[in-house]
Amino acid sequence: MTDTSSSGRPLALVTGASSGIGYELARLLAEDGYDLVIAADDDDVEDAAQGLEASGARVQAHRLDLATEEGVMALHRSLGGRVPDVLAANAGHGLGDAFLEQDFADVLHVINTNITGTIRLAQLVAREMRSQGRGRILFTGSIAGLIPGSFQAVYNGTKAFIDSFSFALRNELKDTGVTVTVLMPGPTDTHFFERAGMENTPVGKDENKADPADVARAGYKALMSGDGDVVAGWSNKVQAAMAAVTPQSALAEQHRKMAEPNRD
Repeated sequence: MTDTSSSGRPLALVTGASSGIGYELARLLAEDGYDLVIAADDDDVEDAAQGLEASGARVQAHRLDLATEEGVMALHRSLGGRVPDVLAANAGHGLGDAFLEQDFADVLHVINTNITGTIRLAQLVAREMRSQGRGRILFTGSIAGLIPGSFQAVYNGTKAFIDSFSFALRNELKDTGVTVTVLMPGPTDTHFFERAGMENTPVGKDENKADPADVARAGYKALMSGDGDVVAGWSNKVQAAMAAVTPQSALAEQHRKMAEPNRD
């Protein structure tokens, strides 16, 4: 395990960093001179660390389940008392199919990863950032949080929470030196749909998903600018704007057409 405590470089903590948007955020941070503590719940996190070290960063990698209190506290302890300059709270996963068909243990894991573990870690780190009068926090929310997610109801509900929570925390921390930004991407070409069991849905099969590197760049720019939010991608900006004026029942029906499984 690489020691990041004495390099003199700024430190970033990135969750969900083994692939996709999280890995790309970590790569941008490494290229910008940050050392990294990264975490994910799969073995790929070790391979990710090796790739990130090629950018010149010192990297600590942890395989942890951030849906659990034990996982969150172990990750926080791994910082060894050092306060990260950046927290990129990106860990999360989806769950497809109709709510009544889902195993409730899977439902709880989505809620505990996307919400409970995320805000527990954020509270621990944000308190320390506030005490030292500086820090940057990036939450990976989603435009899914703006839309009732038929056949993805729990996931969209968790992202609605994160989107809202981020704006509230940003307001609470104004004038403290700590900024809070929420990145709201749309469908992105990651392992998300495979892991969520959504490969047999129209959105899962869509070949025009966003490049996670492009999404991460949009989020990173907003983070470093201290912006409150960014919707990644022009088409997603249009969708977000339309969601603000479209009846919820119509949005739910639109989402059904994207996310209902093909059972043939």
